[in-house]
Amino acid sequence: MTYLPQILFIALLGGMSYLIFQRFSLIIQTIRLARPVELSDHPSERFKRMALLAFGQKKMFSKPVVGFFHFLIYIGFVLINIEVLEIILDGILGTHRLFVPFLGSFYAGLMNFFEILAGGVFLACVFFFLRRGVFRTSRLQAANHKELTGFPVKDAYQILLIEVILMLALWTMNGADAVLQMRGVEHYQPVGSFVISGQLISIFLQLSTSALILLERAAWWFHILGILSFALYVTYSKHLHIFFAFPSAYFSSLESSAKMSAMPAVTHEVKLMLGQPVEEQPLTNAKFGAKDVMDLTWKNALDAYSCTECGRCTEQCPANQTGRALSPRKIMMDTRDRLEEVGGILKANKGAFVEDGKSLFDRISAEELRACTSCQACVEACPMELSPLNIILEMRRFQIMELSDAPGAWNAMFANVETNQSPWKFNPADRLNWAKE
Repeated sequence: MTYLPQILFIALLGGMSYLIFQRFSLIIQTIRLARPVELSDHPSERFKRMALLAFGQKKMFSKPVVGFFHFLIYIGFVLINIEVLEIILDGILGTHRLFVPFLGSFYAGLMNFFEILAGGVFLACVFFFLRRGVFRTSRLQAANHKELTGFPVKDAYQILLIEVILMLALWTMNGADAVLQMRGVEHYQPVGSFVISGQLISIFLQLSTSALILLERAAWWFHILGILSFALYVTYSKHLHIFFAFPSAYFSSLESSAKMSAMPAVTHEVKLMLGQPVEEQPLTNAKFGAKDVMDLTWKNALDAYSCTECGRCTEQCPANQTGRALSPRKIMMDTRDRLEEVGGILKANKGAFVEDGKSLFDRISAEELRACTSCQACVEACPMELSPLNIILEMRRFQIMELSDAPGAWNAMFANVETNQSPWKFNPADRLNWAKE
């Protein structure tokens, strides 16, 4: 008996696991560069939101057909990969279908369930491919949205193709396995055929035993290699939300999305001006707003990594609908791209960040920031309730309060608010004159 396949498998599993661990470590290290924010209150409510938004995909069903197929591909992918546990143990121990003696007849039922789920994943992938490539849904086309040019579109198609191939590999493996069982080949335990792969038996019966063993082993190796490669690939892809959707939903704000956070330094000065008690003195050198990703909160950074690029936010944005430059999806993608750039600096400098002279303003223009009406449509439309608006507001605060970069009409309004407590230029004492009669 040779142990070479086991050694090869363990080396492969260890190497891929190391690369995945390194990649996640870098992403988390990059997120931690951002400002801290406390989001651990009301854990029961947070778990409920996570269950509804991340696992139950509640808001995806605002578009029922898309929601159904997305849920199908998601739940199928998650449950099918339970089978990966058996594949990993088989690879390490040199066994074949290790769980058969323990599960008995239930094993066949479980495998049939997995194959049906794989069929659902296959159909969902075909649906999403047709939706992008044939029916050409507007919000998913690079021709309509410049932020999708290049990798984002390729990424979407690559993921769909990978998942289709993985499902085909699963059925091929099980179909060849069923024929080898029928021929009584050693190590292939009699568990019977399964609902979808069983349709391939008539084709595989024409192959020799040696060819079938080669086909079954090739499909087995391809399936596990594909899953490990997929797990690494998604850390560079929009599909990172497969992992980050859960913490992002858990740490989402429990307050109304319409509430805008105040700046402590400004709140302190306003309280002093109004003669209200002040709890503590904020930092005198505090920066207003955000120039770069380090000035955002870690939740903003997590949101950027969790964005699915679905474009529902941009589709509902009134500024975008009227032809303005703003695309909330682009804000999230630009933030993630800058985080990736910062992560590259961390990696090159062994965990230390070295200023590169760049910032978020190199990617997001003043025109985009000013186009936002703060209407909350993007937050409401997002299936994960991510907030492009929060990033926009922080950058706009920096733009106006640190760079003094605002249109003349805005500056006049700010001056009126400061002196007259109103956007309009009149004496505050005259504000109620309209009511005298």
